[in-house]
Amino acid sequence: MSCLYEINRWWRSHVNLWTLYLLFLGQMVSFVLAMGSITSSLVASLGVDAPLTQSSFNYLALALIYGSVLLYRRQKLQVSWYWYLLLGVVDVQGNYLVNKAYQFSSITSVTLLDCWTVAWVIALTWFFLGTRYTLWQLIGAAICVVGLGLVLLSDAGVGGGGGSKPILGDFLVIAGTIFFALSNVGEEFCVKKKGRVEVVTMLGVYGFLVSAVELSIVELKSLEAVTWSKDILLAIAGYTVSMFLFYSLAPFVLKVDWLYFLSFAIVAIGLIIYSITEEGERGSPPAPPDGDSNAEYQVLHENAEVGL
Repeated sequence: MSCLYEINRWWRSHVNLWTLYLLFLGQMVSFVLAMGSITSSLVASLGVDAPLTQSSFNYLALALIYGSVLLYRRQKLQVSWYWYLLLGVVDVQGNYLVNKAYQFSSITSVTLLDCWTVAWVIALTWFFLGTRYTLWQLIGAAICVVGLGLVLLSDAGVGGGGGSKPILGDFLVIAGTIFFALSNVGEEFCVKKKGRVEVVTMLGVYGFLVSAVELSIVELKSLEAVTWSKDILLAIAGYTVSMFLFYSLAPFVLKVDWLYFLSFAIVAIGLIIYSITEEGERGSPPAPPDGDSNAEYQVLHENAEVGL
């Protein structure tokens, strides 16, 4: 009996530690996702329209740091290079479209609609990886899609969306989430079969190469028009650090599917709270200082007495 008791106590303690670890990991992914959204929005607000350049620094950092680990291990590639090239092309397009959307839509709309990735991932993993979901998981995904549809209605003018061209920004995000979903499914398959370091390294290498080619074609004029400042450099550096951490943590999360969905849900809930608070502050008129509520009336009364 004592032996069974010890085994039970050991099991419960380790399960609790594992649960805490998963929750902490989910919070970290949520945090870096939110920081990536904030810094990308800040880059756009500073007048920089260079989403490919913005993402290329993250890919370069991934290639250099994780590539050094791969070279140190002298490990041969387990997946053919052209599959990683395809993964890099898809991922770059996703980052380009979503970062471009910040030029036209609000941070709240972009980040909420970015959760479309979850819906696409469910569909793709169902058909290509054979993953099966419960009825409640599908109902939850359907509710999320309905909520995201309300975001589109809001930006269409029903509720007053933010940004210069919110509808264009929204559709850029949705298009970007399709590419993100393809990238996530491919990355999930490779991570579960071949290992995290190789996948992240090759994603960084080919992501950087694809970004360099594309920005040399479509983004050079935008870069020449940028008036570089300390704020812009700090915003891009913040985005690079956030995305580097996200790409480093995402492979761990992809091994626990529910945690990936939870991370997106936490970000979405936080942004909803932020948006509601922001709208409330905009809608309420500034309160007069204490003791001055009748100041205007007193001035008018004094002027009337002078006239008499």
